[in-house]
Amino acid sequence: MSVSRLFVEADLAAGIEAPMSEAQAHYLRHVMRRAEGAEVRLFNGRDGEWRATLALRGKKAAAALVGERRRAQSAEPDLWLCFAPIKRARIDYIAEKATELGVAVLQPVLTQHTAVERVNIERLRANAIEAAEQTERLSVPEVRAPIELDRLLGGWPAGRRLLICDETGGGPPIAPALAGLDAAARAAPWAIVVGPEGGFAQAELSALRRIKDVVAVGLGPRILRADTAVLAALACWQAMVGDWQQPTPRLAVDFRTSKAPV
Repeated sequence: MSVSRLFVEADLAAGIEAPMSEAQAHYLRHVMRRAEGAEVRLFNGRDGEWRATLALRGKKAAAALVGERRRAQSAEPDLWLCFAPIKRARIDYIAEKATELGVAVLQPVLTQHTAVERVNIERLRANAIEAAEQTERLSVPEVRAPIELDRLLGGWPAGRRLLICDETGGGPPIAPALAGLDAAARAAPWAIVVGPEGGFAQAELSALRRIKDVVAVGLGPRILRADTAVLAALACWQAMVGDWQQPTPRLAVDFRTSKAPV
């Protein structure tokens, strides 16, 4: 039987009792059919991952009695994903896959050609939490409120390098561009910016290129959908610059069909 893995907000330490949300209690009791004393694993993005045992509370509530720490918290890439919002199912997909690919911040960005301006931040966070639970990740990306592109660039932090996916053909292929980075650039914090399906306006591309530490790249000869471009850029960055270069323990592929609640 697989062990349920859940994200919690509470601090984690041996011997404490971590409360479960109503949704988590329902999931464990009625979806996974877990009984009193069943093993669960908890993480909060700060204290690593812990073994715990399920403690049922009445007919609906539950808690977890925290035991030993299974994994210590580890450093992850300081990578932002700045992306123009797209339709609901595909923006959910972006949140899920970007979490799997190690993004630290999900930042929706409103551009001139953005077709979707209303973004359900709580839904994106729910998708990110679920993806972290199912992929052995020890943290959950920060999900920020949408911001206009000019405001984002106006407050751009010094030293954060910027990778632009430029569909106009104004940049070199992504792989050689990233392969040519020096050690300082590789170690710096990064952000990847992907535009809307209508593309960036020319004035927006000019503003992006004025950022001090910017790398504009192309993603091949075909026009990619926005969600495909996000995944392609993230995968290339992780392979060439990020933590895909580090040896990691083999993890079991998760073929579960039931989804964990948030």
